Amino acid sequence: MRPGTSLGARRVTLEEKLRQEREIALEEGYANARREAEEAAARAQAQAHAFPPAPSPTHIAPPHLRHQRRDSDTMRGASGSPTVVDAARARRSDPAVNAPAQKRSHWDDVDLPQPPPLQATKSASHAVQMQNAAQANKSIVVNKKNYQRLDMIGRGGSSRVYRVMTQQHEVYALKKVTLDKVDPETLAGYMNEIALLKRLDGNQRIIRLLDSEVKGAGARGQLLLVMECGEIDLARLLQEQQREPMDPVWVAYYWKQMLQAVHIIHEEKIVHSDLKPANFVLVKGQLKLIDFGIANAIANDTTNIQRDHQIGTVNYMSPEAIELPEGMRRLKVGRPSDVWSLGCILYQMVYGQPPFGHITHPMQKMRAIPDENHIIDFPEYAVPMGPRNRSKDAVNSSPPQKLEHLKVRVPQSIITTMKSCLVRNPKARATIPELLQQNWLEPEPKPVMTPPAPASTHALELQLTDVETIINPHYMKQLLIYGLKMGAAGGEAQNWTEDQIAADAEGTQKY
Repeated sequence: MRPGTSLGARRVTLEEKLRQEREIALEEGYANARREAEEAAARAQAQAHAFPPAPSPTHIAPPHLRHQRRDSDTMRGASGSPTVVDAARARRSDPAVNAPAQKRSHWDDVDLPQPPPLQATKSASHAVQMQNAAQANKSIVVNKKNYQRLDMIGRGGSSRVYRVMTQQHEVYALKKVTLDKVDPETLAGYMNEIALLKRLDGNQRIIRLLDSEVKGAGARGQLLLVMECGEIDLARLLQEQQREPMDPVWVAYYWKQMLQAVHIIHEEKIVHSDLKPANFVLVKGQLKLIDFGIANAIANDTTNIQRDHQIGTVNYMSPEAIELPEGMRRLKVGRPSDVWSLGCILYQMVYGQPPFGHITHPMQKMRAIPDENHIIDFPEYAVPMGPRNRSKDAVNSSPPQKLEHLKVRVPQSIITTMKSCLVRNPKARATIPELLQQNWLEPEPKPVMTPPAPASTHALELQLTDVETIINPHYMKQLLIYGLKMGAAGGEAQNWTEDQIAADAEGTQKY
């Protein structure tokens, strides 16, 4: 699928649907629709010429063939008065005055078809033409199977993506490519996409190709692909989520599914080369990978593929896909390039935009991505962005505001994962299996607190001063017994001198 297209369905208003219908009718009118419209117009014109001409004013039927009215032929008045009939007879009795009226009554009594007005004929022909064209455009046939077009859900360059329905009421996405606007290299990309989707058929994380057909050749040729239809793509999902506080569980759920999808193609020795949020769609709640237009298979004896030109979307493009070595050598793009793109998507899931999304100028962005001196910032907190204040005057439009009251601290494990993906040296980046094994994808176990080992008596004695000593439970018991005996002796202990107390304490210790 070309950039800008998506298999994810979106909400279509009535105005958009009418506009799409008009565009499609103008851009993609079929020859058979035009032919049917011309035949309908010819039939309408033939019917117009088939009507008999109006009678000449000088033509008057002979008296014996004229219709003679009777009393019963004339409506009586509401009162039933015969004067109404008499007045009608009086007016009819004068041929000089009522001759035109007699002729008019004669032709009124003959039931002849009247030719329609010319303007009405043209309007009817135009309506038939538009109806036939709309009906023809709504039906698309792929390998003798009819699909009813519902609406257009994506477009880009020479391709259109429609949501279609079968006679069994199954909804799919139909990608239609007009070959007259496609260069040989782009056409090779489409054929490569078909081959890879057939090769990956049966994997639950890869969009499924149900049917394909090439119709015609040259300027009238068309490429038709019937695939699974996604409810929404990840790009639109991120737009809705960026106004909410960052949820690590939500991020981990979709991050793991993205890793599984890319791991499948890497195991098949395929590099996608254009990973971005729009190329992941939700099909029945499960994330699936789409758009293999510029993907390429890796040879069995290599780990990289070479390309003659830059590929991918700039915000998610790896450094090795941008910089050209000396001598304009071909670019080497391998599995680590997809890992970099995944890291950019994860960064956007956490912080609301890709790591280089704040750089608006494309050339500055392409210079910053491979630049080792450009430090990628990993803030401690993720702050949601409010909606942009749109104004008719583009100069006065304010940027989206940060919702500081909804900021969330980013777990260090997620920051570590992003850093391991966004390493400019491809050989130092994490691999997909390593990313799948990282702990933050699953709840981290709580550390078990082990009690510290007891210190030895000798170590404690080294920490005592001259007036401190160590009393173990045995000595404490003897001290308590001595204190109780002293209390039972009465007031004699109150008159003891310090020497007596010291001597008695020494005796207690010996005891």
